[in-house]
Order: sequence, then C-alpha cells, then structure tokens
Amino acid sequence: MQRRIITPGPLHDEKGHLIETGYATELIKTYDRTRICTGRSRIKEWDYYAICSDRFCLALTIDHNGYMTMDSISLLDFERKSQITKSAMNLPLFAPRKLPSSSKNGSISVTGKGYMISFENDGISRRLTGFMNRFSGENTIVFDVMLTDEPKESMVIVTPYKDHPEAFYYNQKINCMRVEGTITLGGREYRCDPADTFAVLDWGRGVWTYDNTWYWGSASGLVDGVPFGFNIGYGFGDTSAASENVLVYDGKIHKLEQVTFEIPEKDGKEDYLSPWNFTSSDGRFEMKFEPIMDRCAKTDLLIICSDQHQVFGRFSGSVVLDDGRKLQIDHLTGFAEKVRNKW
Repeated sequence: MQRRIITPGPLHDEKGHLIETGYATELIKTYDRTRICTGRSRIKEWDYYAICSDRFCLALTIDHNGYMTMDSISLLDFERKSQITKSAMNLPLFAPRKLPSSSKNGSISVTGKGYMISFENDGISRRLTGFMNRFSGENTIVFDVMLTDEPKESMVIVTPYKDHPEAFYYNQKINCMRVEGTITLGGREYRCDPADTFAVLDWGRGVWTYDNTWYWGSASGLVDGVPFGFNIGYGFGDTSAASENVLVYDGKIHKLEQVTFEIPEKDGKEDYLSPWNFTSSDGRFEMKFEPIMDRCAKTDLLIICSDQHQVFGRFSGSVVLDDGRKLQIDHLTGFAEKVRNKW
C-alpha cells in the first residue's frame, strides 16, 4: 500500500498529533516546530546536500540534533581514491539553532572556528558557499556552487513511530538538481559542470526515538539525455502507509513498493566494498552497485553513538516507470548507506 497525501495543511494538529501519514510529491504539509509536543532537545533538523559527478563528491551538512549542533564538510575524489571529512560539534547553550521550516525557500548560515557554511535559497535557485581552514593539512577548502533545474516533483514522506506517538520524521529528498561552480582545495580545483554534476538535498525535520538504523540510497544523472534519479530507503518508523522508494524521471515521481539492500558479508560482517545487490517487491528496481569508496565514521560518546557507512559507487541495472517503460541504467554515480545512531 502506498498512501499519497494530497491535502495541503499543517503537519500536526493543535495537540501535536500527525494529521496524515504517507508520501507526497511536494512539501505539501506545513512544518511548525511550535506544534511539536515534546522537549526541544528531542527535535532534530538538518539540511544535507551531496553534489556528485563521476569524478568527485562534495557533501555538506548543517544539523541541529536538539542538544547538539553539527556542521560538516566532506570531499571525496573518486579518481585519486581520497576522502576527507571534517565536522564541528557544539552545544547550543545560548542561541538555539533554527533551520528554515520549509525547503521551498529560506536560508541559513553558520560559522565556527575557522569555517563558514551558507545555504541560500530564494525559491528559484540554491547557492551553497563556504570554507574551512586546515581542511587538509594547512590547505583551506573553498566552495561556491549554484543549484538549479529543481524537478517539479520530489520524494516527500511523513513517517510515524507506532509505539511512540510523539515521534515522527518529515523528510524530503530532491534529486537531479544541476550544479555549476567550483570547489578548491589547496592548488586543486574541482569544477562543477551542470551537464554532468548533480545534487540531492536531504531535508529532514522530526522527533526521533533514541536508537535507530536506516538504509538510504540515492543517485542522479542522465539516462539517454533525460534527467533521472532515484531515492530508496527504509529501516525506522512505521512505513505501513508508504515507503520512500521512488524514481525521478524528467521531473516526475514514479512510486515504487519495497526495496531491499543486499549488503555482502565476509567473515560474518558486512563487506561494504564488495558489490551490492538491490531488489524490489514489485520488480521495478533491480540494480547492482559497484563500490568505489566507503565514507565511514564511528563515534562513541557513551550516550551519543554513531556508526556510519556511506558507500559511493556506480549503479547498473534496470528500472520500470509507471507506464511500463523499462530503462537501462549503466554506471550511474551515487551512494548507498547503512547508519546506526543512538541519539
């Protein structure tokens, strides 16, 4: 069952209960943090952008986990097989951070010791700028990129938690945005060409339970000259109303049923850098994934723990659109991840 939300209005009623759950193709419900009936420290909000070409990926995060903020920059060079991630975590004791309540417009800029990250959104285009000193040795990373050609439709989902009525996740994934601009690190420049560089936005607002594991996969590019992307994922909350699995083709959403991540194992543990398989219950998403790099990170601060494996690589296989057309996918750059958080 895939329940589609079609009625605009608030996300929560006046008592803090979700009015509807399911999926939509635009940010149809209005997020208002003042209607959330739980402690402010349980509200989690983030904007995450991944800007990828066949040669590199820049990932940017501005995050507020309620009791902690995190700002992060990652740069992965697929040709050199190099990766760097630097993050700054702070306690928002005197100035709680509030991200925009909508992805449609609104900007946020954060600064810290030796860095700045800015996401500007005027409702037409998005500009991402920033820098971080000593990102690699003594070298500073500087980026200035413009995101355009946002598709008319995107993946939007309202996910409840069956045994925790106060918990929810309101999420939008916008695939296939074209990117133009530059990223420089030391004397090396990474040029983003809108012909072959695409971005995805992960816009998330919600109240989470303490211990969660999720699986997420995403890719954007061109198939026979037409913009194509997908979003797949599962692992937390009550997804009986709808999954977040979609294809994005020429700006339109094509809804999928359940997708399964088949991560290979070696000696009883996940072998993230061996080829993965993906299958779907409706037979419309059958894919192989050839990993290039694993952006892994593990944090253990007793109460706060995180074990992340975001694997970048190439997807090959076939998908079926709503009208029955079958598309062949050949080495489409993207990522798939498994993440466990205690937060």
